Amino acid sequence: MTGSIITVAQQKGGSGKTTLTANLAVGFLRQGKSVALVDTDPQGSLGRWFMTRVEEYPDATVGLDFATSSAWGITYETRKLAGACDIVIIDTPPKADSDLRPALRVADLVLVPVAMSHVDLWATEGVLDLARREDKEALVVMNRTRARTRLAGEVAEAAARLDASMAEAELANRTIYAEALGRGLSGAEGRKTPARAEVDALAAEVAQRLAKG
Repeated sequence: MTGSIITVAQQKGGSGKTTLTANLAVGFLRQGKSVALVDTDPQGSLGRWFMTRVEEYPDATVGLDFATSSAWGITYETRKLAGACDIVIIDTPPKADSDLRPALRVADLVLVPVAMSHVDLWATEGVLDLARREDKEALVVMNRTRARTRLAGEVAEAAARLDASMAEAELANRTIYAEALGRGLSGAEGRKTPARAEVDALAAEVAQRLAKG
């Protein structure tokens, strides 16, 4: 067994990397897949989410593993985890090129979250360039979207001009994502909400891309 490796990368902070990582992990769990998370960000937000989940909802950690790694230890860590899990997702810090490249090299797919701002979009160009240098497929995922606003239209139009694939599935600007993250959960858990449909749609789209890979 060799699992697929996903690297979530964006050089600008506050783009929603950890939110995307946690929600996507739960989306894959809902598909019946086993998932390992690797936190390479010294801030440790993903680790705090995982430990909160362990403490508050221990049954919800079945099929879910977690590890931390330095940038330069990521090859060893992901190789080990991919031998035991269907999916490995790496959450990266908003750092310099040299710190991000090892996580890009091991990836089967690079996900680049873009929050609803032009600044996030500008930062995306650097990540996409790094992914191209490593010959890795990248998928831009729109995050915190606000439908039917002028900014949403402008950012979506500019994003479409990027030399990169755009995910059809998006995560909207919903309070439930922040609330759930703080409780060790995802927007897909609990009562049936539009957030659950968004997470499931994104996990299905990413799984399809990996299957084609």
